[in-house]
Amino acid sequence: MFLMAADCAEQFQYERKLTESMIIREPFGVVGAITPWNFPFLQVCGKTAMALAAGCTVVAKPSEVAPMTAILLAEVIDAIGLPPGVFNLVNGTGPVVGEAIATHPLIDFVTFTGSTRTGRRISELAASTIKRVALELGGKSACVILDDADLQAAVTSGVNDCYSNSGQMCTALTRMLIPRNRLGEAEFIAAKVTESHVVGDPSDLATTIGPLVSATQLERVRGFVDSGLAEGARLVTGGTQPPAGITRGYFTRPTVFSDVRPGMRIEQEEIFGPVLSLIPYDTEDQAIRIANDTAYGLSGAVWSGNTAHADAVARRLRTGQVSINGASPSLSTPTGGYKQSGIGRELGPIGFEEFLEIKAVS
Repeated sequence: MFLMAADCAEQFQYERKLTESMIIREPFGVVGAITPWNFPFLQVCGKTAMALAAGCTVVAKPSEVAPMTAILLAEVIDAIGLPPGVFNLVNGTGPVVGEAIATHPLIDFVTFTGSTRTGRRISELAASTIKRVALELGGKSACVILDDADLQAAVTSGVNDCYSNSGQMCTALTRMLIPRNRLGEAEFIAAKVTESHVVGDPSDLATTIGPLVSATQLERVRGFVDSGLAEGARLVTGGTQPPAGITRGYFTRPTVFSDVRPGMRIEQEEIFGPVLSLIPYDTEDQAIRIANDTAYGLSGAVWSGNTAHADAVARRLRTGQVSINGASPSLSTPTGGYKQSGIGRELGPIGFEEFLEIKAVS
């Protein structure tokens, strides 16, 4: 992260001529960086590296659920001799420290990654001082499998993506759109892949799915599974019972639902756990309409035997990132979303620009 940020700082064009004016980009000022509990080290490093490289100072607040990696970063920064006040770490809860950062008149810019609900609250508070806000929020991302796709590869990749980090990823592909005439085949593949996963102690090399973050999150995920059953979705595998052989800890079975209809709660809301919805469609236009018909627009995927066809569909998706046939974005690819998935972008040259203000000198 820090090497990438240094490259962005060295290569960026800070001044350019536009007609009779000089357009100057300069540091935004004091940045309040509020980071989540999932991928805590990546998050605090990404925001801090870009802000410092742009010439800003940072007041960081990690999640109170996972603060230790941010404390380690603070110790490293102190050890290398960065001047006092350039990087500042304040631990505490969101309602206390987070809200103080969002409202403080001497903080110029707040960057936040986390839930849409919290992002909405930060926006409301930041409005009192008209400060800049960048938000990377929730998602309900769709994996659109077209009728000419390699179904085995597409479903396998989509299932594994959904379960990454125990499903606790805002970019997780939690909705899989399948041509209706291939739904049965997709169910078979999804069940087989899901049941091959090993739920257990993350320190065991055989484990592929670890625990959820807390008892609260476990109950939330189980509540969504119950909701899916109540609304008429068909359980393919998984459910609310603890994984076999596990008697303690916040573990849940990876779960696949099929015949999920647009508008169901499990199809519309972010679950943040290993729960996948298989949604049949009849036409390509219908698939795109379903993919776009949520409050979110963070990530997505398209699978097709024809790359040009996949690219054409990807361009119709209202989402900040799209992967074609399993391609993985690099760290310099900007992340962020449309609609209620956020404002602004992070990482890479585009994310670097978020920390620079614009001045026109004529």
